[in-house]
Amino acid sequence: MKDGKIAWGVIGFGNIGPHHAKGVTNAPSATLAAICDIDPKREEAARKAGCTAPFYTSMQAMFKNHPELDAVSVCTYSGIHHEAAVAAAKRGLHVLSEKPLDVTLAHMDRMIEACEKAKVKLGCIFQRRTTQDSILAKKAMDKKLLGKMVLGDCYQKYYRSPAYYKSAGWRGTWKLDGGGALMNQGVHGLDQLLWLMGDVESVFSYSATLVRDIEVEDTSVAVVRFKNGAFGNLVTTTSVVPSQGARVSLHGEKGSITIGDGPMKCQIGRLVKGVHQVEEVDLAAKFKMKSVAPKTTGNVSSDAKAVTSDGHTIQIEDMCQAILKDRQPMVPGREARKAVELILAIYKSWKTGKEVKLPLK
Repeated sequence: MKDGKIAWGVIGFGNIGPHHAKGVTNAPSATLAAICDIDPKREEAARKAGCTAPFYTSMQAMFKNHPELDAVSVCTYSGIHHEAAVAAAKRGLHVLSEKPLDVTLAHMDRMIEACEKAKVKLGCIFQRRTTQDSILAKKAMDKKLLGKMVLGDCYQKYYRSPAYYKSAGWRGTWKLDGGGALMNQGVHGLDQLLWLMGDVESVFSYSATLVRDIEVEDTSVAVVRFKNGAFGNLVTTTSVVPSQGARVSLHGEKGSITIGDGPMKCQIGRLVKGVHQVEEVDLAAKFKMKSVAPKTTGNVSSDAKAVTSDGHTIQIEDMCQAILKDRQPMVPGREARKAVELILAIYKSWKTGKEVKLPLK
């Protein structure tokens, strides 16, 4: 530790690395000790962002010069998250990976095994779990407020321009991005849906590259059967104009919850003198939580740079507490693996034209 706080390093300082650095700076129990990126030009970006921590162009140099490090954020290309995670675990460092955990089952399993062997924590960034709406929906689901579940849907209708895909050589590639609209953007909504609805038993998908000049999909629709017996629709794209944002809808025999870019809705039905009526339920009041208005930010559904650091701060502080109290982080590695496995099953269904059962073998 450094100054009584978790000493943190950030590996990779492209688009998302600065958000991790800011999150570490804002987290009460963390201190930013070092930054690493193979591109030396990124140091200037770090300084402009207000980061004064030492900058390195190799993980080995960072590890060698900072033996006090306790944890690292992995913000490299998605397809090589495992490389930094395994190297850090071998040094006895806790690991918080940017989403997705990685893009193949083998890579994710290497990360999980390396961290478990080293007895260090492995977490993954899925900041949608940190919002009050998501937390309230989770409480409602755990209390079975909606009764037997019927449908669980996820819609992410985003826009990403041709310039976005051309802005970096790894974007829109199977090897380093791991896929397209699903793996890069849709993974957020799928993690949120799985967290609320539970595991998926099988999936069938139509996916394709309909608009963008990329090797991976820009549009996907899938139908899933959850292990709890409910069905679901998964719609993901980066090619609609204008962007339509994101929404998760949960429908049970007693009511429905909708979480999206607008106000959260929870509606519960009941019979009153033999007549079916629906009433709006204030989940914050029901679960005795102070109602928090959602923060207004840029439109991330149409602008990848509109993401804020708020969720990162929450998850970084949570990881610090997981380390200090020896508990699991908010999104453990094994749980983060599930959204990627579902995406890989969707890709398999797309390529084979068949229903695919989970878990994948």
